[in-house]
Amino acid sequence: MPRVKRSTKRSDRRKKILKRASGYFLTKSKLYQAAQEAVERGLMFAYTGRKQKKRQFRALWITRINAACRLNGMSYSTFINGLKHAGNQLDRKILADIAANDAAGFTALTVQAKAGLKTAADKRVVAAA
Repeated sequence: MPRVKRSTKRSDRRKKILKRASGYFLTKSKLYQAAQEAVERGLMFAYTGRKQKKRQFRALWITRINAACRLNGMSYSTFINGLKHAGNQLDRKILADIAANDAAGFTALTVQAKAGLKTAADKRVVAAA
């Protein structure tokens, strides 16, 4: 078999890892093997962090919507249910923005949700009879 000399490929790969590890503590930023382990670990945390970010923002939006709903005499779940029955398809991100920045607009949405709940209740009464 011919001898393989890895000069540029090997050094480029190592440089890439060490560049990613710059700023890490002690040997993790200086020695290749420790840097490689630290970079892989950091990339795993970054991946899970991107997933957690979505969960955390959704939870924040729900909290903001719930707080605005309580000010208007509703719970979060009845508000969302009422909006669905009313045919309103605004997502939670938009609803949270309206709740934080436009109190009058959110009050109009709660009125719409209450109307949606009323029509849903009327449909149930008619279906039961």
